Parts: sequence; structure tokens; C-alpha cells
Amino acid sequence: MRKYTAYLVAIATAALILIITLDYEKEIENIENTIKEQSGMIDSLTNSIDSLILEIDTLEWDKSIFDFNIKFNGKSLLSSIMYVESSYNDSAYNKSEDAVGCLQIRKCMVDDVNRILKHKGLYTRYEYRDRWERNLSVEMFDIYCDHYNLYSAEEIARCWNGGPRGVNNPATVGYWNKVEKQIKENS
Repeated sequence: MRKYTAYLVAIATAALILIITLDYEKEIENIENTIKEQSGMIDSLTNSIDSLILEIDTLEWDKSIFDFNIKFNGKSLLSSIMYVESSYNDSAYNKSEDAVGCLQIRKCMVDDVNRILKHKGLYTRYEYRDRWERNLSVEMFDIYCDHYNLYSAEEIARCWNGGPRGVNNPATVGYWNKVEKQIKENS
């Protein structure tokens, strides 16, 4: 009987260890599921916060003056260019031209702006990723227009579309017509 008692104790101990291990595995699985659920909730809250920040940024932007001090028929030229370029979408991307952001800035524009800054002896430089940021895009727009002495609404729009000599390029007339139409629609 003593011989069997030792085996029974060993079997009972093994069974108890197995039961405890299974309980721990179940508890671990429950904790993992809880973490996944809470992680999903955190991602959802993060997305909500990001959306609210975007809405606040947009509201702040709408309230701010961002027209390069140029009004055409009482409306903002820059706002109209943004609408024509991207419908005000800071995440807009044109793959075929690698044009990015609300003003659809291409890498060559960033390079040109950095060249202008270097020529002026300034240390500020823009990176290609800055095209995604509205305020930095507007800064580049401002630097570009100032450097090329663009003052009239048509000059600015056509040169923004066709480069520094865009005002002389007949292909930019259609772009100007779109911008002008947008300005009038917003009046």
C-alpha cells in the first residue's frame, strides 16, 4: 500500500500542478485579451485626440490671416490656391508629381526655397517632410513669392503653378482661371 501511496501522491501532485498551470494559462490569456481590448481603446482614443487636434488646428487656421496679405475681390488668394491644389487637405499626395500637402509642394520647390535661404545668408532649411505641415508650406510659399517679387494675385497663382516664369507661360492660364473662380465663389 505504501508503494501505491507514493504513486498516488505523485499523480495527485502532477494533476494539481497541471490544473494550476492551466489556470495560470487561462489567466494569462484573459490578461492578454484585456490588454488587446485596452490597446484598441487607446488607439481609438488616440485617433479621437488626433481628430480633435486636427479640428482645432483647422479652426485656428480658418480664424488666422493666411492670405500673404493679398486680397482679391475681398478673399484670400492663398486660401483659394490651397483649395485648387488640395481642397485644403494637408495629407494630399499626388504620386505622379510627388506633390505633397495643402499646397502640393514638390521636392524641387523645397530645393529652390533652400537655395533662396542660403543665398540670403539665412540658416533656416526645409526638409521634404515639411511639405506635409501647413504652416511650413505657407512659410515656403511666402519665401518663394517674396524672392521672385510676385505681388499680383494672377502673378502669384501662375508662378506658383508654373515656376518663376509661370506668368509668361500660357499653360498656367487655366490654373489661374481655377484660382480666380474659387476666389469669386468664396466672395
